Amino acid sequence: MTTKALVGTIAILSFVGVHVQPGLANSNGDYSHGYGGEHGYWEEMKGHQSHAADHLRHLLKHDKEIGLTEEQVKKLKAIELEYDRAHIKAEADIHVAERELRALADDEKTELTALEAKVKQSEMLEVGLRMAAFKARRDALAVLTPEQREKAKVAHEKRMHEMMSGTHGAMPGKGH
Repeated sequence: MTTKALVGTIAILSFVGVHVQPGLANSNGDYSHGYGGEHGYWEEMKGHQSHAADHLRHLLKHDKEIGLTEEQVKKLKAIELEYDRAHIKAEADIHVAERELRALADDEKTELTALEAKVKQSEMLEVGLRMAAFKARRDALAVLTPEQREKAKVAHEKRMHEMMSGTHGAMPGKGH
């Protein structure tokens, strides 16, 4: 076996061992850890994409403050819906690919090339999900005028300051 092939094999086995094993170790089958549940991996994935959704919600919530027109609000809502569709579908596809990977990893007869292909498929689905988030954010910003972008930035910074100082959401009707 060549050094390159050996290194590749070790990398794949390491990935499978680290990322799949926690889900497999759960003998009661509820998949509360690893790829099957809402902890760990899925929480991290949600964090990557939630910024785009948060940005869209922030723009729509502060439409008056930012000075959005009805047409801009309609466009932003359409972008939000398109992103939500892509996000939901991609997360489901990733979840299925990870379950398939787990099943392949369980079968000792599975060729490493099949495992590698499934890992690559899952990673490409993640790339697609992250790119959908970037696209939604850019599409939303393209709807705004430079002045509105600045107002949105100021409103966002105010929100971040409130969150850091602990005043964000302290009163009913305030915050997100």
